[in-house]
Amino acid sequence: MLSFPRPADVREAAEIQRALRGRVILQGDPRGVRYLAALDASHPTRFSRVRGPSVAVAVLWDRVEGRVVEVASASVPEDELFPYVPGFLSFREAPGYLAALSRLSRVPEMLLVDGMGIAHPRAFGIAAHLGVHLDLPSIGVGKTLLYGRPEAELPQEAGSAVRLMGQEGQVGWLLCSRSGVRPLVVSPGHRVGMGESLEFVRSLLGKTHLPEPLRQAHLHAGEARRRLGG
Repeated sequence: MLSFPRPADVREAAEIQRALRGRVILQGDPRGVRYLAALDASHPTRFSRVRGPSVAVAVLWDRVEGRVVEVASASVPEDELFPYVPGFLSFREAPGYLAALSRLSRVPEMLLVDGMGIAHPRAFGIAAHLGVHLDLPSIGVGKTLLYGRPEAELPQEAGSAVRLMGQEGQVGWLLCSRSGVRPLVVSPGHRVGMGESLEFVRSLLGKTHLPEPLRQAHLHAGEARRRLGG
């Protein structure tokens, strides 16, 4: 597994993002993917009452059978984590994800990441960063809008979506995954087209807020953190 850069500070981190964002490819159709890895993490924040390591989880998901094949996790000591700064999540969470991915028995065909793709102030969120780093197709699915503005009001019908616009054009989608809940932010990370990213995430929706593979990753990350006492 390729080593991940550890910047000295936020300025250097921004320089790394700007240097790498030109490698992002916004083309590709993941409909033929069978095995994907859904990535989520549970880690302490400045508001946490209980301190401890960050826990990253990779859930290998079989799209044909609609089930979890394998779960791998990794922890990173708190004193080794990059500071929590919005827009720089990849430097905090990616080392744990890479360690978890290396423990899967097979290499996934693509990544579904809890975070942003190009819907990011420097067009290089964690899904884009991991996709470029591993040269794998990747899509970001975020629960909170970090960057961009919706082109129109989002209908509250499950499956509805509107374009999310940045300064230079579309950066993703707002997706109503379920009526009455906060919309998801869907954005391509690497080697996936804009429209294809939306349709792929739609194909993974179930009866809950998150796409099912990411829901499973979220549950396993929380359980792994509890086992460590966090």
